[in-house]
Amino acid sequence: MATIKQIAELCGISPSAVSRVLNYDETLRVADSTRKRIFEAAESLAYEPRTKNRRQSAWKVGLCYSYSLEEELQDTYYLSMRLALEQHLKVRGFKSRRIAKDARPEAALGLDAVVCLGLFFPQDIEVVRRFHKPLCFLDSSPPGDDVDSVVIEYGQATLQALDCLLALGHRKIGFIGGIDTDLHGRPRDDVRHATFAEHLGGRGLFRPDWVKRGAYTPAAGHRHMGELMAGADRPTAVFVANDDLAIGCYKACSEKGLRIPADVSLVGFNDIAQAQFLVPPLTSVHLYIQYMGEAAVELVDERLRTARTIGKRVIIPTRLMQRESASPPHP
Repeated sequence: MATIKQIAELCGISPSAVSRVLNYDETLRVADSTRKRIFEAAESLAYEPRTKNRRQSAWKVGLCYSYSLEEELQDTYYLSMRLALEQHLKVRGFKSRRIAKDARPEAALGLDAVVCLGLFFPQDIEVVRRFHKPLCFLDSSPPGDDVDSVVIEYGQATLQALDCLLALGHRKIGFIGGIDTDLHGRPRDDVRHATFAEHLGGRGLFRPDWVKRGAYTPAAGHRHMGELMAGADRPTAVFVANDDLAIGCYKACSEKGLRIPADVSLVGFNDIAQAQFLVPPLTSVHLYIQYMGEAAVELVDERLRTARTIGKRVIIPTRLMQRESASPPHP
């Protein structure tokens, strides 16, 4: 894994500034371009794409993202996934260019295929289908037997996190998550939230008042954690639907004088590069994002070489990385 010193050397920035950026220190004045460079350096140092025995390709691929590059700085999950995809395209010799998510069909002229990264809802899919190119979806799996997709099982990954907390002895468990919306702002329930409610509800442990949802940002995590910890009757552990939210939770606990994990345990999701730099290091569900990017590129390459018309769906497993932010509840 990368160190703060390595990131600082690569970016030409002091280690203290890098540490503050990775921890979303809002008192640090730094340009968004610098933040982006630091996040990208952290991700790139954590992974080196394999180049051995890779056939070089001349395919031209469009990249369609469901989010803005500005939003990457608040939710770095998609930043890491975009970098993984772009790294593997480069290694395989693909040419690529970005296409706006609401682009007209002529924007895809000259392309051989399109990779769609992020959450694409039915209305969004109608737009990209008008490109009339082979489609591969990364991190979503729309209906249809003609499109490829690479996904993780969010429900199974959520069970890994919850079973960890239950095994530690926690019975008072809260949830902090987000609400996904389509291009028109219409909400869709998060599988992590639904799995949380079902898994704990079946054990008589679900508390609706301990569920907080909004944006997937550190600021939202800070606000929601403050609300959960405000009362006398509060959870002893919180499952957080992504690590950017968890970073805000750390700040809220610090402001309230609460110790992690002595006063409250935290388990995150995504295992972004910053997770290891938090104090204490964050227990988080690790997503094999690099393999997701690699699988998407391989699907596109194989489809174009063979003229395959039926779609394939690849499921990438997850792994719970147990660090120091979760422990048995204190009496």
